[in-house]
Amino acid sequence: MGIEIERKFLLKDDSWRSLSSGRIYYQGYLSSTKEHVVRVRIIGAKGFLTIKRFISGRLRMEFEYEIPFEDAREMLDKVCEKPLIEKKRYRIEHQGMVWEIDEFLGANRGLVVAEVELEQENQTVEKPEWIGAEVTEDPRYLNINLVKHPFSKW
Repeated sequence: MGIEIERKFLLKDDSWRSLSSGRIYYQGYLSSTKEHVVRVRIIGAKGFLTIKRFISGRLRMEFEYEIPFEDAREMLDKVCEKPLIEKKRYRIEHQGMVWEIDEFLGANRGLVVAEVELEQENQTVEKPEWIGAEVTEDPRYLNINLVKHPFSKW
């Protein structure tokens, strides 16, 4: 079992764009409740199945498995809730931590958020200058909620 501890932020500006080139992600949800989600994701030519159980705002149990690409594609097309999450993810290292910036496409176009994974829940984070307001505790920014309430409808 893995534990995921992450914080999520909005961005102040686009100065981060020159620091990384991104990869396209497609993801959808097979099941979602307040307690857990089951996600299918395609990154490049690989498929993944992920199960997350919420523990607190920053803390989740996480199980992730690679699955055949064609199975992932079929689940996204025929089984997952719509709209799918489409995003371009950028990875940027800053002060020994990796920041993942998600630039959303499709129904969530216009939304850009940054996440950083922590080793401990109370770990100090040195924020890059392009990081803005924290939205970790705001449920609107959870990917599963962006399926149910896309950014384009806020």
